[in-house]
Amino acid sequence: MTDCTVYHNPACSKCRTLLALLQERGIAARLVDYRQTPPSAQELTELVGLLGDAAPQLLRRDEPEFAELGWGEREPAAADVVDALLCFPQLMQRPLVVHGGRALIARPPERALDLF
Repeated sequence: MTDCTVYHNPACSKCRTLLALLQERGIAARLVDYRQTPPSAQELTELVGLLGDAAPQLLRRDEPEFAELGWGEREPAAADVVDALLCFPQLMQRPLVVHGGRALIARPPERALDLF
Protein backbone atom coordinates (compact mmCIF):
# COMPACT_ATOMS: atom_id res chain seq x y z
CA MET A 1 0.00 0.00 0.00
CA THR A 2 1.29 3.46 -0.86
CA ASP A 3 1.24 6.39 1.52
CA CYS A 4 1.57 9.11 -1.11
CA THR A 5 2.09 9.91 -4.77
CA VAL A 6 5.24 11.65 -5.94
CA TYR A 7 5.44 13.28 -9.36
CA HIS A 8 9.14 13.29 -10.11
CA ASN A 9 11.98 13.31 -12.60
CA PRO A 10 14.50 10.52 -11.86
CA ALA A 11 17.35 12.75 -13.07
CA CYS A 12 16.50 15.50 -10.54
CA SER A 13 18.66 15.61 -7.40
CA LYS A 14 15.82 17.14 -5.34
CA CYS A 15 13.57 14.24 -6.35
CA ARG A 16 16.21 11.67 -5.42
CA THR A 17 16.73 13.38 -2.06
CA LEU A 18 12.99 13.35 -1.39
CA LEU A 19 12.68 9.66 -2.27
CA ALA A 20 15.56 8.85 0.09
CA LEU A 21 13.88 10.84 2.90
CA LEU A 22 10.61 8.97 2.38
CA GLN A 23 12.37 5.60 2.27
CA GLU A 24 14.29 6.36 5.48
CA ARG A 25 10.97 7.01 7.22
CA GLY A 26 9.25 3.94 5.79
CA ILE A 27 6.85 5.98 3.67
CA ALA A 28 5.79 4.09 0.55
CA ALA A 29 5.33 6.28 -2.52
CA ARG A 30 3.66 5.69 -5.85
CA LEU A 31 6.11 7.25 -8.28
CA VAL A 32 4.97 9.05 -11.41
CA ASP A 33 7.63 10.15 -13.88
CA TYR A 34 5.57 13.02 -15.29
CA ARG A 35 7.78 13.17 -18.40
CA GLN A 36 7.05 9.54 -19.32
CA THR A 37 3.44 9.54 -18.07
CA PRO A 38 2.09 13.10 -18.17
CA PRO A 39 -0.96 13.70 -16.00
CA SER A 40 -4.29 14.02 -17.80
CA ALA A 41 -6.31 17.24 -17.82
CA GLN A 42 -8.47 15.83 -15.02
CA GLU A 43 -5.44 14.87 -12.92
CA LEU A 44 -3.84 18.28 -13.46
CA THR A 45 -7.08 20.02 -12.50
CA GLU A 46 -7.18 17.99 -9.28
CA LEU A 47 -3.51 18.73 -8.52
CA VAL A 48 -3.99 22.45 -9.13
CA GLY A 49 -7.05 22.36 -6.85
CA LEU A 50 -5.05 20.67 -4.09
CA LEU A 51 -2.29 23.25 -4.42
CA GLY A 52 -4.75 26.16 -4.19
CA ASP A 53 -2.97 29.52 -4.18
CA ALA A 54 0.36 27.75 -4.74
CA ALA A 55 -0.79 26.40 -8.14
CA PRO A 56 1.24 28.93 -10.20
CA GLN A 57 4.38 27.61 -8.48
CA LEU A 58 3.77 24.31 -10.28
CA LEU A 59 5.32 25.86 -13.39
CA ARG A 60 9.07 25.96 -13.93
CA ARG A 61 9.56 29.54 -15.04
CA ASP A 62 13.20 29.17 -16.08
CA GLU A 63 12.40 26.83 -18.98
CA PRO A 64 12.24 28.17 -22.57
CA GLU A 65 8.71 26.80 -22.99
CA PHE A 66 7.49 29.07 -20.20
CA ALA A 67 8.58 32.12 -22.20
CA GLU A 68 6.69 30.73 -25.21
CA LEU A 69 3.46 31.02 -23.23
CA GLY A 70 3.76 34.81 -23.46
CA TRP A 71 2.54 35.68 -19.96
CA GLY A 72 5.41 38.02 -19.19
CA GLU A 73 5.21 38.94 -15.51
CA ARG A 74 1.52 38.02 -15.25
CA GLU A 75 0.73 35.36 -12.66
CA PRO A 76 -0.99 32.45 -14.43
CA ALA A 77 -4.46 31.44 -13.28
CA ALA A 78 -5.24 27.85 -12.30
CA ALA A 79 -6.69 27.10 -15.76
CA ASP A 80 -3.54 28.55 -17.34
CA VAL A 81 -1.41 26.17 -15.28
CA VAL A 82 -3.42 23.16 -16.45
CA ASP A 83 -3.29 24.26 -20.10
CA ALA A 84 0.46 24.95 -19.91
CA LEU A 85 1.23 21.53 -18.43
CA LEU A 86 -0.93 19.78 -21.00
CA CYS A 87 1.13 21.43 -23.75
CA PHE A 88 4.50 21.30 -21.98
CA PRO A 89 4.63 18.55 -19.28
CA GLN A 90 8.33 19.32 -18.77
CA LEU A 91 7.30 22.60 -17.12
CA MET A 92 6.03 20.76 -14.03
CA GLN A 93 7.91 21.78 -10.92
CA ARG A 94 9.19 18.79 -9.02
CA PRO A 95 8.97 16.94 -6.80
CA LEU A 96 5.23 17.24 -6.25
CA VAL A 97 3.88 15.18 -3.35
CA VAL A 98 0.22 14.27 -2.81
CA HIS A 99 -0.96 12.79 0.47
CA GLY A 100 -4.18 12.85 2.48
CA GLY A 101 -6.05 15.21 0.18
CA ARG A 102 -3.19 17.71 0.17
CA ALA A 103 -0.38 18.48 -2.23
CA LEU A 104 2.82 20.47 -2.10
CA ILE A 105 5.90 21.15 -4.11
CA ALA A 106 8.72 19.64 -2.05
CA ARG A 107 11.36 22.34 -2.42
CA PRO A 108 13.31 21.84 -0.33
CA PRO A 109 12.61 18.09 -0.21
CA GLU A 110 12.26 18.10 3.59
CA ARG A 111 9.16 20.23 3.16
CA ALA A 112 7.25 17.10 2.08
CA LEU A 113 7.46 15.77 5.63
CA ASP A 114 4.89 18.45 6.59
CA LEU A 115 2.26 16.25 4.91
CA PHE A 116 2.88 13.30 7.23
